[in-house]
This record gives sequence, C-alpha cells and structure tokens, in this order.
Amino acid sequence: FTEEKLGQAEKTELDAHLENLLSKAECTKLWTEKIMKQTEVLLQPNPNARIEEFVYEKLDRKAPSRMNNPELLGQYMIDAGNEFGPGTAYGNALIKCGETQKRIGTADRELIQTSAINFLTPLRNFIEGDYKTITKERKLLQNKRLDLDAAKTRLKKAKVAEARAASEQEVRITQSEFDRQAEITRLLLEGISSTHAHHLRCLNDFVEAQMTYYAQCYQYMLDLQKQLGSFPSTFLSNNNQSSSTPVQSISTPSVLASASASLPSVSNSIVTSGISELKSSSGSRKARVLYDYDAANSSELSLLADEVITVYSIPGMDSDWLMGERGNQKGKVPITYLELLN
Repeated sequence: FTEEKLGQAEKTELDAHLENLLSKAECTKLWTEKIMKQTEVLLQPNPNARIEEFVYEKLDRKAPSRMNNPELLGQYMIDAGNEFGPGTAYGNALIKCGETQKRIGTADRELIQTSAINFLTPLRNFIEGDYKTITKERKLLQNKRLDLDAAKTRLKKAKVAEARAASEQEVRITQSEFDRQAEITRLLLEGISSTHAHHLRCLNDFVEAQMTYYAQCYQYMLDLQKQLGSFPSTFLSNNNQSSSTPVQSISTPSVLASASASLPSVSNSIVTSGISELKSSSGSRKARVLYDYDAANSSELSLLADEVITVYSIPGMDSDWLMGERGNQKGKVPITYLELLN
C-alpha cells in the first residue's frame, strides 16, 4: 500500500462496473444520512429533545412524555381563557383557540410517530445495517487486492526457477481470492437499486403522513374560524373603538382575511340591508346572539351566545350599535354580535 502511494508499485484496478457501483453506494449513503438528519430536525426542531430521545433509545428505555409546542400553547390559552372568564368574548375565544392548538399538537405527535416508523427507521436501517456490511466487504476486497499486487511484485522479482514457481502459485491463489471477493462485493452493491426502490415506497408513506397532518390542521383551523366568526369586527367591538377605525389596522392572520373575502357577498348584503332597514324604521326585530358579550358600562347590555333578544334603533345612535331588550333589561349591543331573524 505504501509503495502504491509512493508510485513505486503497480495497482490492480477494479473494473468500471464495480467502480460505478461503489460510487453509487457512497452517494446513496451520503444523501440518505443528510435526508434522515434533516427530517429529524423538521419533526423535532428542539436539539436538546432530539439528544434526549437518542440517549433513551440507546439505553432501550422509554423517553418521558412531554407536551409539544402546540399542546403547551393550547394549555396556556385554555388556562388564560378560564382566568379571564369563559363567559367573556376574549376568554371564550382563547379557550376555543386553545382546544384547537391541542388538537394540532395531537396531530403533530401522530405525524412524528408515523414518519419515524415508515420513513426514518428504514433509512437508519440501511445506514446501520446494509451499508456497514458493504463497507466491511469492501475493506476485505481492498486487502485481497493488496495481497494480489504483493504476490505479483514478488513474481516480478523472483529470479530462481523454484522461487518463480512458488510466486506463480501464490499469484493464482490470491487472484482467485480477489475475484471471489470482488463478486461478493458486486452482488451486495447491486442491491443498492432495490434499496432505492424500497426508500421510494417509504418516501411515499412520509408524503402521505404529511398530507394527512396538514389536512387535519387545515380542517381544525377552518372549524375554529367558523366558531370565532368575524374576528376583526369582534376585536373592534371589544375595544370600544369607533366605526371610523379601519379594520386593516388590526393585526389578523391573512388566512382569516382571505377566508372572510371568500364568503358569499349575497349573505353580507342581506345582513347589511336588514340592519339598514331597521335603522331607517322605528320598528323592532328579533336577533340571535352569535357569541357572549360583557357590557363595558351601565349603558350596555351583556349578552349570552345563542339567546334571542329584541333590537331596535334610536335616532343619533352610533352605526355599530343597536338598542337591545331582554325582558325588563335594556342597553346598547354591538351589531357584530347579532344575527337578525326573519
């Protein structure tokens, strides 16, 4: 080996097909490791948690269960909502958001578990199993080649007939062992193609798991948005801001904004025309309360979700408010919390 490196000895070259197979195996190992590690980072961004899980796995012990980030956020929201009061608009919204975040956390756990079984484990098995076997046989092939080249060198240097005959016998034996080891290595390396096919199936499973996860998250958020109703208007009413304050000044998710824009314009025009008619007339209408509202002062009326009250307009009233009646109780109510009934 030293003489080869110094250029003093000839080297038996492997055939082109075997060299190509070796190059393909090295490339597969390199990119499989990179994909596997980055997938682990994607599924568990916290490096400390990854190290802890790795240690527990090596010790063959179960890692302690802990809340993931969406579940932790969801729990904080639920606790805050209960503290502020489930009957308040903000408290109620926090609880609903918290429950949705916890559902997303559960879906996240399922994604990690499914991906670990169907995608990460097969990749890891290749790195720690098949490729280690290939590396071992490749080292044996290297040793057999060095033995063959050493025998060829001794044959060249042999001058006595007896020494030459012994060297020729040694070359035949080492050549046979080298050819046999080359064939074993070649068969193992040709298995890389079936490894690619297997990893392709695993990749499809991973994509399917991600698709399920994102579909669940989308559905959860869609349901949450329906529960919360008109988010920007709710905030405006809660903050007692005047109608001149633009809705765009409030930081709201673009998803909510786009979803609100996609609502049928017909229903919006019906609601607007109904309120306009009510304000222009001196009559009254029944209205269903969409969500809870806490009165800010004595001039306002507190509301409970799904109750039906009587509403009417009085001259000079703010365009965002109506007068509400429930039995002997009267007070101003925000129109964004109401649905006029026919």
